[in-house]
Amino acid sequence: MTQSARSAPHVITACYLGWMLDSFDFFIMAFVLNDVVRSFHVSLSTGAWAITLTLACRFIGAILFGRLADRFGRRPTMMANVLCYAVLELLSGFAPNITIFLILRALYGVAMGGEWGVGASLVMESIPARWRGMVSGLLQTGYPTGYLLASLLFIFEPAIGWRGMFIAGSLPALLVLYIRRSVPESPDWLARDQTAHTASLGAVLRGNAGLAVFAICLMMGFNFFSHGSQDLYPSQFLSRLHHLPHATVTTMMIIFNIGAIIGGLAAGTLSQRIGRRWAIGGFALAALLVIPLWIFSDGLVRLAIGGFLIQICVQGAWGVVPAYLNEISPPAIRATFPGTVYQFGNLLAAGNANLQVWMAGGFGSIAWAMAVVTGGAAILIALLVALGPEARHIRMGREMVEPAVPGR
Repeated sequence: MTQSARSAPHVITACYLGWMLDSFDFFIMAFVLNDVVRSFHVSLSTGAWAITLTLACRFIGAILFGRLADRFGRRPTMMANVLCYAVLELLSGFAPNITIFLILRALYGVAMGGEWGVGASLVMESIPARWRGMVSGLLQTGYPTGYLLASLLFIFEPAIGWRGMFIAGSLPALLVLYIRRSVPESPDWLARDQTAHTASLGAVLRGNAGLAVFAICLMMGFNFFSHGSQDLYPSQFLSRLHHLPHATVTTMMIIFNIGAIIGGLAAGTLSQRIGRRWAIGGFALAALLVIPLWIFSDGLVRLAIGGFLIQICVQGAWGVVPAYLNEISPPAIRATFPGTVYQFGNLLAAGNANLQVWMAGGFGSIAWAMAVVTGGAAILIALLVALGPEARHIRMGREMVEPAVPGR
């Protein structure tokens, strides 16, 4: 077994934890939104900007940290990235007013935006080709697992308060020690010459303009798909609309995220056999069948089943994304391209929370707003991916990448 093969589990573990803890920090905001609004004596619409600004600023981080990773390597950039978002999460817990709080959440968005692209490129360049589908699903399940951790931390929110939730969110800083000790640099990055490391982002994107536009539009749909079904679900749908108590909301969110984890693993693994596009499109369209049960049910059991199933579909489709975007990416900017198109799409979908609050006023219910956004996003994803490229057998790295074998 080569050194690269022996180190692959450490690379997977570190990048999975990086995205999981990033998600954990982000979704703390979804749980404490109502408390933050009350603490700073502002409207829900004003408080929702904390989510919107985080999502919008992720685009900046994707470019910044992606370029650093393409120039100086994936490993040191990821360490800096994790440390930045952990420190900003800690500072959020000490914000004295809503203005400082919103600024910190925007800066947190910059740090959050860099982690996914850098981590995904490091993983995909460091594992055998036959692992990509399964590892893609595993990597993406870090997102709902982080949401699940935030759900569990929310159990203690009455005791520690919303500020204590953010302070606890600084623990990911410890991950830097593990990366420094156990994670090697990407063999793909090491194999390239200095010219490749300094390739012009603008020049490469101009040469792949059609691909970039396609990927940005696809990721806009994906971000409306996930954030449309998640961001306001605990605070506005479960707590405000259904008047569920704190303990019940926590239980529902645990069930919700178990479904997401199952979906990501299943779809990522399945995509290795049937192709990335079929897996993404199939899980996206399945969500249309689940939406009525998920959002218009009465009773805890039906609500729980609906939440479980919708997240199998949403995170199932998402589970294929790390592999898909890295495979279609221009090699010279692989740390920058996936994260940048992901976060540019995220920027276009950043107003989701405010949009849904506005739509709820028109529909008279947050349920209809969530159903329309999530269903519309599912249709957009299915249509775009049907027209897009498939690059499942592309080669990355050196000795770690096996020749493409049709049907694998």
